[in-house]
Formats: sequence, structure tokens, C-alpha cells
Amino acid sequence: MSKPIVLTQSKWYTLKERLTNDYSPGLMLMSYRMKDKLGFTVREHREWTERNGYTTDIRLDFYNESKRTMFLLKYSEYLEKDGKTSLDII
Repeated sequence: MSKPIVLTQSKWYTLKERLTNDYSPGLMLMSYRMKDKLGFTVREHREWTERNGYTTDIRLDFYNESKRTMFLLKYSEYLEKDGKTSLDII
């Protein structure tokens, strides 16, 4: 399994809308279908920090490196540009 892609919730909702337009709406409802077709599953991650309290972000866990690469090429405009999202391949 490769390194997850981290998105803010607002970026995820924008990307999810685009994915729903590109693929069938039913694909986004079932994680096993997303894993088979797109190569990833979606995970909501909550973290507690003293400074900010709870922060929530969305992680895309990829299981297929070639599908991850194609995803990055096709949807790179929806990813964070501030360095929070790591596009490094392990």
C-alpha cells in the first residue's frame, strides 16, 4: 500500500463531485467498487492538537500504484498545493 493522499473536506467534496460526473454515482457509494475501479478507498481522519482542537481531513488510501499514478495525472488540480499533500511515491 502506498502513501495516502490527504485532502481537506472542501477539496474532497469538490473532487467527489467530479468523480461522480466521470463515473457512475453508485461507484462512490461502495468502497469495494471504488477500490476495484479507482484503486483507492476513502478514510476520514480526525486528529486532536492542543492548538487547534480537532481537525478532520480525508485520506485516499491507494492499493494499486499504477492507478494512483493515473489518479494523480488526471485529478492533480483538486489536490492541495501547500505541501500538506505528499505526492511522493514510497
